[in-house]
Amino acid sequence: MKKLMIAGATSGSGKTSVTLGILSALSDTLRIQPYKIGPDYVDTKFHSRITGRQSRNIDSFLVPDVHSLKYLFERDTSDVDLGLVEGVMGLYDGLGTDKDAHSSASIAKMLNIPVVLVVNGRSASTSIAAIVKGFVEFDPAVPIIGIVVNNVMSQNHFELIKGAITRYVKNVPVLGYLPFKKSLSLPSRQLGLVPDNELPAVDSKISELGQLAKAHIDLNQLLTLAGTSVDAHLPSPIVTQQVDLTLGIAQDDAFNFYYQDNLEALREAGVTLKPFSPIADKALPDGIDALYLGGGYPEEFAAELAANTTMKQAIRVFSQANHPIYAECGGLMYLGNRLTTDSGTFDMLGLLDGESEMTPRLKRFGYCEASPVVDTVIGAAGTKLVGHEFHHSVFTANAGLEPVLRMRKVRDGVVADEWTGGYQVRQTFASYLHVHFYQSKAVFNGLLDRLGARVHASH
Repeated sequence: MKKLMIAGATSGSGKTSVTLGILSALSDTLRIQPYKIGPDYVDTKFHSRITGRQSRNIDSFLVPDVHSLKYLFERDTSDVDLGLVEGVMGLYDGLGTDKDAHSSASIAKMLNIPVVLVVNGRSASTSIAAIVKGFVEFDPAVPIIGIVVNNVMSQNHFELIKGAITRYVKNVPVLGYLPFKKSLSLPSRQLGLVPDNELPAVDSKISELGQLAKAHIDLNQLLTLAGTSVDAHLPSPIVTQQVDLTLGIAQDDAFNFYYQDNLEALREAGVTLKPFSPIADKALPDGIDALYLGGGYPEEFAAELAANTTMKQAIRVFSQANHPIYAECGGLMYLGNRLTTDSGTFDMLGLLDGESEMTPRLKRFGYCEASPVVDTVIGAAGTKLVGHEFHHSVFTANAGLEPVLRMRKVRDGVVADEWTGGYQVRQTFASYLHVHFYQSKAVFNGLLDRLGARVHASH
């Protein structure tokens, strides 16, 4: 397949609009596999909506092994024409000040993906050339192969910017632009987009972005400058055994933050996934061995979750029977006693003796390391885990509920912050930590074991 990365000079440059426009413009004629750099759950839903293929996250902090990262990028792409990768933040932004610490630029080099740089043209002309020149020369090993200008006010404005870039930056063509259209901006929530399923006009906005991309971006030149990648049909680096496990997975408007590669790994290992809705369903799926409650926006649906007393009771009974439950972020909020939002305070499950409250500001954001202090569902005592936290809420445990994870953030080789988190009652574990199963074979297989998987006997 051909491969390209759409990266921004900064957050807010317009890389998501350009990515969605190009996906929309090309998906009628090409089979496209979309990707998102970093831990974001929401942008991937927009990608999948357009292409009909599940978008994948490519993240070198969550998946530190380069061979695993390459496998996740290339697998199942033999029928794909184009792999289109949306970057994260600005091109060189990552963890700390190191330009190669999990940035879009570092992954472009690692996986040899040509980069189209998106710059914001609003209220500037020749100064954009200085920005582009700086990005190109900052790390010559990053394969920047073209420029797209966003927020252009007129054709004359674009010609000014293009002329300046062409004059001062050699061998990096300006591929086109997207005009400024306030009506096409996508609303945000908590430093990310509002999920696609909550936006009534999303398809018409995406279609219009596609029409603008066709009209103003040289898509043929874009594809000519793309690199190539091959599906090597390698075995999964973490799926090394077949197990017997039926896993109930919460999937509805309140709970839908799951990494596609995590779900694929579970299926490849033989796990049967049975989706259910904590909002709408009255019973858990039949025959399940364990539950997986992912992240999402339970605060947006707190009244509906609270009102579904039958489902809450079913999950309580499941936990009290000592069946395993693994919960991340939104799942933690659901398992506590109450959840307080701007709309009021709502009764949740009461399996974890504590309260969640929404906060006006982001409480934690970014990559972190975790280590259980006792044996837990996510890992045995002393296991080193990597993940990320991103939440606008706090969970306050009452006396008697002790945290089971030691957490820390390391930036530029220095411990920048330390805290505790995560709780386990019986075999019910919940924390704010989002994890990628491809971080290691040991983490994945250990989780399967603690969720009650039975290894198939070898023949």
